[in-house]
Amino acid sequence: MHMSDALLSPAVGAAFWAGSLGAIGWSARKLREGLDERIIPLMGVLGAFIFASQMINFTIPGTGSSGHLGGGMVLAILLGPYAALIVMASVLTVQAFFFADGGLLALGSNIWNLGIYPCFIAYPLIYRPIAGSGISAKRIAVASVVSAVIGLQLGAFSVVLQTFLSGRSELPFFTFMAMMQPVHLAIGLAEGFVTAGVIRFLISARPEILESASSARPLSLDVSFRRVAAGFLLAAVFTGGVLSWVASSNPDGLEWSVQRVFGKPELPAQGDAAAAPVMKTLQEKTALLPDYSFKKSGNTETGKNEQAWPAPNTGRSASGVLGAAIVLSAVFLIGAIIRTMRRKSS
Repeated sequence: MHMSDALLSPAVGAAFWAGSLGAIGWSARKLREGLDERIIPLMGVLGAFIFASQMINFTIPGTGSSGHLGGGMVLAILLGPYAALIVMASVLTVQAFFFADGGLLALGSNIWNLGIYPCFIAYPLIYRPIAGSGISAKRIAVASVVSAVIGLQLGAFSVVLQTFLSGRSELPFFTFMAMMQPVHLAIGLAEGFVTAGVIRFLISARPEILESASSARPLSLDVSFRRVAAGFLLAAVFTGGVLSWVASSNPDGLEWSVQRVFGKPELPAQGDAAAAPVMKTLQEKTALLPDYSFKKSGNTETGKNEQAWPAPNTGRSASGVLGAAIVLSAVFLIGAIIRTMRRKSS
């Protein structure tokens, strides 16, 4: 559900940039006040894992579309809403700048749709009341599915609203919504079950992490989660480097919905969107591996493999490993900045 710049007007794009930056700044302030510094490595490896996981699109049966893990709910449950938003924003920023996945003008909207709703609505208002304070596998499964579905439904509706406010008459409000909501319901169900599986793994490995995130209390001094962090790091490398080969080639839920309504998976840029060419030029310069493939040389794309699916793809493998490393480094840097600011203010 990564929006492209063509879907938004400059005014709407700028408004959601402002809203997302405000939420990120507020989250950073809350972390500065109460961050357990030992959670920073976990933030980094979870960000790397979510980046790699988002590369794997799975087919939605009977539709010809695909979906991928959003990851906001996993992050919020394990890290708490403030750290989760920082990590999700880092993932989406790396995707936009280095892999041309989602537009730069649309980055604020993508952070809002994939970060704000799961972290600040679905997690505290839905997941926590259902899951409760105990560790019940059944309650966690129900809470994960319900909260993931609602979070993604809010995000999908937000996309529809943002395109409507941007004056994209090619996507009539109710027609576009009738396409977006059902397909993202299926994606949300899949994400809910994946979320439940990850949370149950953490319960068996380190339940203290969940308890700390839920209660906003620091971890006890004897708690170590090096094995958990190492496990997520290995999972990120394997997912991005190998499992990404089996990603579905079907258009994702957003592209599929646009194609069903407009007839093509992408809209042309609006005539008054003067910022679009500037953003596109900037993204072309910063994207190391656009669309998770090696850059084209003439008519040849060295990272593209024309063999039957699934097939080894060096471009995707390089993208998965490099992207996970960039996200990991970015989150570590943000954590170090917050930690330094916290120590100076104390």
